[in-house]
Order: sequence, then C-alpha cells, then structure tokens
Amino acid sequence: MAPRWGWLILPVLLTGCQGPSKAPTPEGLAPDAPLVLVLGDSLSAGFGVLPGESYPDHLQQLITQAGLPHRVQNAGVSGDTTAGGLSRTPWLLKQHPQVVVLELGANDGLRGLPPAQTRKNLEAIVAACQKSGAQVLLVGMKLPANYDPAQRRAFDGVYPNLAEKYHLPLVPFLLEGIVFQRELMQPDGIHPNAQGHRRMADLVWKALAPMLPAAPAPPGK
Repeated sequence: MAPRWGWLILPVLLTGCQGPSKAPTPEGLAPDAPLVLVLGDSLSAGFGVLPGESYPDHLQQLITQAGLPHRVQNAGVSGDTTAGGLSRTPWLLKQHPQVVVLELGANDGLRGLPPAQTRKNLEAIVAACQKSGAQVLLVGMKLPANYDPAQRRAFDGVYPNLAEKYHLPLVPFLLEGIVFQRELMQPDGIHPNAQGHRRMADLVWKALAPMLPAAPAPPGK
C-alpha cells in the first residue's frame, strides 16, 4: 500500500490557484520592518488549518519571541509548482525581502515533472533572490517510496545539490517526523494539522534563526 502522503497536495491542484493577498502587518510591527517572505505551495499557505495556524504564522511568533523586528509574509499558494513560483518571483521581490523561505517542488514531483526542470526553476528563483540582495533558505521535499527509485533519487537530490552550489541553508525535508504521525496530520492523511504546522515551524526556525541579525542588547547590558 502506498504511503498516504504519496498524494500530498494533489487534491488542492483541483481547487484552482489563487494568488496570495498581501498579508497585513502583524500587530506591533512596523510596516517597513525587515521582511521574511515565505514562497511556497499548500504547505505554506496553510491548507486546511485556520488563519493564524500555518507554519509561517508560527514563524512570526518565534521571531517576535526572539526579540527580532522581522515580519513574515506568507506568499504560499495551494497547488503551486516551481514554474508558478518563478512567475511570481519578480513582483514578490519588489517588496525587498531580507530572507526568502523557498518551499516549492512537491507538486512538480508528484505530477511526474522532470527533476531537471524543477531544479532549473528553483535555480532561477534562487538567482533572482540573490541578485535582489535577499538571502534564501531552501526547504526540501521528498517523493514517497512508491515512486520509481530513479525518479526519487533525482528529485530528492535537487535540494541538497542546489544548497551546496549556492551555499544555501537547507531544511532537508519539511515533513520530517510529521508525515507518518496521525496526531500531526489532518483527517485526509495528506496535510498537517495545526500541531503539525507548529512542528514545521520549529524545523524551519532552526535554519532561519541564524540568518537573522541578533536582537540588540537592552540598554546598559
């Protein structure tokens, strides 16, 4: 029997894609605060969880708790591919993010698109971000075990290879320790629930925190 997460994100491809609305500035943060932009698919968009429960929302909480001024904008779109993300990149970069959390590619892999094309699109996004002055945190995905072994190796290798070439911090697998835990998944067995999103935020935060400037010491310290 194929792993249940083998159909990850495919159902939302049938719902159609909606562009991300510009997120409101979180309460207490300046509109010109340094921006962390999350560019992703349904996993980032928070498919199936309430507003405020997606992992980018939890990232904002972790950033604020760390005393950092950064604001997080969720630019996740359910059903998005690397090609869709690449098409959105130029106008997203007009907001001058300090860091781009790049979480795309799962839909490419599950559709059977060539890993070489996925890599080409991700590479173009990374290059555009770096040219704009933004740092990139690359978030990896993996194909399930029921896929062709050669296809899996090619797809799974895209992320570490890009991270090595461009010297990027890498989250090897966004669903590590989550996908096979029923208590962390929605009833469909496909998408993480609110608790699962907290776990994803913790994984991303470990890689993101060193990329952000340290909070200034209080006066007199």
